[in-house]
Amino acid sequence: MDKELTLVEHLEELRRRIIVSLVLIAVISIAAFPLAPKMLAILKTPSSSIIRKLVFFNPSEAFLIHIKIAFFMGLAISMPVIMYQLWAFVSPAIGYKTKKHGLLFLVSSIGAFIGGASFGFLVLLPAALKFLLSFSGDNLEPVISASSYISFVLGLTMGCGLVFEMPVLSFLLSKIGIINYRFLRRVWKYAVIVIFIVAAIVTPTPDVFNMTIVAIPMLCLYELSIWVSRFSGRKR
Repeated sequence: MDKELTLVEHLEELRRRIIVSLVLIAVISIAAFPLAPKMLAILKTPSSSIIRKLVFFNPSEAFLIHIKIAFFMGLAISMPVIMYQLWAFVSPAIGYKTKKHGLLFLVSSIGAFIGGASFGFLVLLPAALKFLLSFSGDNLEPVISASSYISFVLGLTMGCGLVFEMPVLSFLLSKIGIINYRFLRRVWKYAVIVIFIVAAIVTPTPDVFNMTIVAIPMLCLYELSIWVSRFSGRKR
């Protein structure tokens, strides 16, 4: 039988798991630094037909761009371990019988993040770039900073990846007992408003079309979250 921990012991465990995650991200980021130029070429793919070449404006910018890309790679590769650390921290609160869902939680959370990041990179990003650069016309020549472009791409990709974690978060919070499907169904109309606000923040363009592209999957994910909560929530 697991020993019940005090608040201080819980905080100490949380600190230890955060340190493990940060150290792993740092180690993988350093190891991934030599691969940053290849990743930069991949990140530029959606704009290859629109932007001829990215530029930088100060001597240190190119180096900092490679550091940013390496950190992104470190974070992405470390995601399975980070999610495991999260599960290992909250699983005692869920109960011993539900620890068998640990593998399901890891697989689904990683799959959701990959699915969301892929959606942002392959679907939303090309549409957003096409819309934004369409305003250049014949009188403007786009000169895009590599730093701005990488921040734009990584922010959009990571944002979509995190948004797609909604059903996984619903599973976790329902298991703990913080939410239930009745609550999620009751606040549906408010959730729709919040979803469109989040879609407007995540979407890098002000047009309704691209915002709707993000909002529709989020609405579907919210509905899925309700069903996940229904089947995974604590029994009375």
